[in-house]
Amino acid sequence: MNKSELIEVAAKEAAISKAAAEKALSSIIGAVVKAVSKGDSVTLVGFGTFKAAKRAARTGVNPKTGEKLKIAATTVPRFTAGAAFKASVAGKKAAKKK
Repeated sequence: MNKSELIEVAAKEAAISKAAAEKALSSIIGAVVKAVSKGDSVTLVGFGTFKAAKRAARTGVNPKTGEKLKIAATTVPRFTAGAAFKASVAGKKAAKKK
């Protein structure tokens, strides 16, 4: 499923226009990107968490020449799926908290 297909589904499910669904989706994506870029995490209960993670510097190998090269440390976005999302993908019912 690509972005335009997601917009179509959202518009149909929410009974709104495709333009409104596209604007809402773009706003949500923009807010998530902005928050994670600042170092905050975004948690959508039942779906998952978006956050920034530091990746340490390491040594890599050029597969063509075999030459070793240094790969600099960087910060990358990470997504961790929530329990309900994981259970749905696995075809199981989510465990309920007591």
